[in-house]
Amino acid sequence: MYLIDPAAHTRRAFLRRSGQLALTGTALPFALNLAAMGEAAAQAAGDDYKALVCVFLFGGNDYANTVVTYDDPSYNAYSTIRGGGAGQVAGGVAIGKAELTPTLLAPTTALPDGRQYALHPSMTELATLFNTDAKMAVQLNVGPLVVPLTRAQFNNGNKKLYPQPPKLFSHNDQQSTWQSSSPEGSTVGWGGNIGDLMLGQNSNSLFTCMSVSGNAVFLSGDTALQYQVSTGGAVGINSVKSANVYGSSSVKAAMAQLVQEARGHSLENEYNKVTKRAVEAEGSVTSAIGAAFPANTLPNTGLGNQLAMVARLIRGRTTLGAKRQVFFVSMGGFDLHDNLIANQPGLMKQLSDAMAAFHRQMVVQGMADKVTTFTASDFGRTLAMNGDGSDHGWGGHHFVVGGAVKGKQIYGTPQVVSINNDSKLAGYEGHVGQGRLIPSTSVDQYGGTLASWFGVPAGSLENILPNLKNFGGNVNGINYPKNIGFMA
Repeated sequence: MYLIDPAAHTRRAFLRRSGQLALTGTALPFALNLAAMGEAAAQAAGDDYKALVCVFLFGGNDYANTVVTYDDPSYNAYSTIRGGGAGQVAGGVAIGKAELTPTLLAPTTALPDGRQYALHPSMTELATLFNTDAKMAVQLNVGPLVVPLTRAQFNNGNKKLYPQPPKLFSHNDQQSTWQSSSPEGSTVGWGGNIGDLMLGQNSNSLFTCMSVSGNAVFLSGDTALQYQVSTGGAVGINSVKSANVYGSSSVKAAMAQLVQEARGHSLENEYNKVTKRAVEAEGSVTSAIGAAFPANTLPNTGLGNQLAMVARLIRGRTTLGAKRQVFFVSMGGFDLHDNLIANQPGLMKQLSDAMAAFHRQMVVQGMADKVTTFTASDFGRTLAMNGDGSDHGWGGHHFVVGGAVKGKQIYGTPQVVSINNDSKLAGYEGHVGQGRLIPSTSVDQYGGTLASWFGVPAGSLENILPNLKNFGGNVNGINYPKNIGFMA
């Protein structure tokens, strides 16, 4: 297989993939874009089920008001930078310290130098999942990196010696880089390449990579292509799904036959084969998901409804013939250059409530230790405020939830709360201006840890996450392990 490693994307691979896409059609709805999916896989069939669920926060989530530094010295620095009032009260875009006390995190292993963090005040459900249930971990300051970098290296003109992720601070490019290790235009994501290795574990490989949030490069592999569903279920082809076409059941029957019957012309026949497979897949998904959950099982929000569909698909995994699945869901609205204090609380509550309720549903299904949910975003944002919000950044804080997570722990390196050039870490200056964090954990380390738990062989990790080879051990005064250790 040609995985995400750019060196493996030869002209022959490009032509082969282009041919596949040409054969799978463009005129019918996207349910047809299931492309010729092979059944070969690098993994032997297993007896257990596992799923990864990526929750992508489009727009670039503000890290400083999501996982908020709480110990007095760090909080005071945060409050001063963000315009807080005297006496640790709210002001500017700073959250008052008293508001953070109910969501103060109490990790099993205390952080060095007395550092403490709290979640945004709206994230009470995830705070409980961390403190009481011990089923959530916090990963500090993660983002795209090619190699470990200090600020001096970032500012060095020799980009060959100190390579940087391309097109930093650009929404579209960093969304793609998080999902695929390449900027906008990439066609292969690391979630899809994990799927490539797992196709053979599923009796129907179509349902290995599934999105409830439209097209996402994260789920596109070299062989595995994403199957997209809506919050209401499978997306059907109207001329086949509708009871009548133009008011006639006869026209409907004729259309269904025309788009599925075998043809003598090779291109027409391939097109109809894909259509027939899409029709059959719709029937399988509709059968698998069963009835909707009772009201209030998951929140009736955009993210809650997406995760409810993921939960129904997992519940129907036997019908789908699935033992390994990668899912993608998302939220938007995080590009808060303005109105951060007004708009972020609703977003944080939706994220917290939906992720916690989804985990509880996995507990009910007896699947909590088989399903791991994690967050991702374009980038973090600046610690410095711009008046009413914050601007594009780099590193950010993220959450990992599930029964197999080594929870009630905070992983990664606590950042120095500053927009100046000071640092307590030898050789490492933690930001590149305005409190934009240089990641101290790479997306490749984050993804590699999840992939290892999922069952990807150690020898395949660097093909899926090509920059992982540049990490391991202590560099610039920071430990960059290939496996961060937040999964059991």
